[in-house]
Amino acid sequence: MTDTIERNGHEKRQRGPHDTARPATATVVLSPYATGPQGTQRDSEAKLEEAVGLALAIDLDVRLAQTVPLRRLTPATLIGKGAVERIKPMMEEQGIGLVIVDDKLTPIQQRNLEKAWNVKVIDRTGLILEIFGERARTHEGRLQVELAALEYQRGRLVRSWTHLERQRGGFGFLGGPGESQIEIDRRLIGERIVKIKRDLDAVKRTRTVNRAGRRKARLPTVALVGYTNAGKSTLFNRLSGADVMAKNLLFATLDPTMRSIRLPSGRDCVISDTVGFVSDLPTHLVAAFRATLEEVIEADLIVHVRDVAHPDSEQQRADVENVLLALGAIDEGGSDRMIEALNKIDALPVDRRDILLTRASAGSERARQFPISALTGEGVDALLAAIEDRLNEQATAREISVPLSDGATLAWLYRHGDVRSRHDEGEMARLTVALDAAAAAQFERRQPR
Repeated sequence: MTDTIERNGHEKRQRGPHDTARPATATVVLSPYATGPQGTQRDSEAKLEEAVGLALAIDLDVRLAQTVPLRRLTPATLIGKGAVERIKPMMEEQGIGLVIVDDKLTPIQQRNLEKAWNVKVIDRTGLILEIFGERARTHEGRLQVELAALEYQRGRLVRSWTHLERQRGGFGFLGGPGESQIEIDRRLIGERIVKIKRDLDAVKRTRTVNRAGRRKARLPTVALVGYTNAGKSTLFNRLSGADVMAKNLLFATLDPTMRSIRLPSGRDCVISDTVGFVSDLPTHLVAAFRATLEEVIEADLIVHVRDVAHPDSEQQRADVENVLLALGAIDEGGSDRMIEALNKIDALPVDRRDILLTRASAGSERARQFPISALTGEGVDALLAAIEDRLNEQATAREISVPLSDGATLAWLYRHGDVRSRHDEGEMARLTVALDAAAAAQFERRQPR
């Protein structure tokens, strides 16, 4: 085993106002990786550090963190028997109560490892669900977390039930004669999943109505997406003047937050801060959060916020784009409605920062990447201008004549459209204005019949 990180519990975050006091659980983090030709692309050390960050996000006391090379997969325990035996004395010495395996464990593997080490074992999905459970603040967020947790739990009802297990048949409300506890659990979980999905459908309908209202009011929507801890909430706060939780934490934002912001021309748009993504995000987790992620799918423009100071930045980019592909938010070749905010340039070495800025300044008018520091504000004005330019590209230019005396209509056109030229002739103002479909329809309704 390699890349051992010894920790003494001092690297914990400050508790937020929503956190509840609880004794920290002594934890070991294990990050398996395949060796040889089937080795993973992700840097094993960076992957381990991310796993530790996930554990620290819920105040676990990480005593030991190790990568575990896998020359071959062991069906019973995932990691080899020798590694299982070598790790056990370390756990006993450190008083470990929890082991996190930063990979996907089958129910059998999880149970076998718990028996071998005599401690609780969870895999990457289980850890992410724990974090989501702590971060969810709204009714919608809690529903989505519960749905994901139930889908996960339903596949793990493999406790050591035998033909001698206690039967609970004949009570009617729990099940018919001969129905075992595990069957009851599966049925009850299934019923709860159905109900949650119905509730989330109602949430989705409400969001659809709200989006329709924004379109009617001619408010385009910009969605911030990105790897967790890339700085989305810091950028959101910078753009909107809001006070969304923006800390150096994985999954600091779970529930979507929306605010109206003013673009350089004076037009308004709505900006949305969404849940961060991670590598190997389970399919059922993405599906559970689809109601929230609808805001990304339906957005007029997507801003992918990237942490360019992170050593694994390119792989993080690929992870986010894979989720967006799964959602149908972008196509294989990318998307014309997505630009990248290359965040945290303030944390780059001077030479790398200068190269990035030089490359950006020499780029085309339709550049897709914009170096910024959401923390200091550097580059944010250029990003805002690019956001407005992309939104304007979705509009259709038309010639409109308005009496100079009609100040209300002129002001409306400047507020809701992109006025590209204006010539005043006599008592009329002749304008070339780009309006999207919703604004054009609203303008027609304003005109006298």
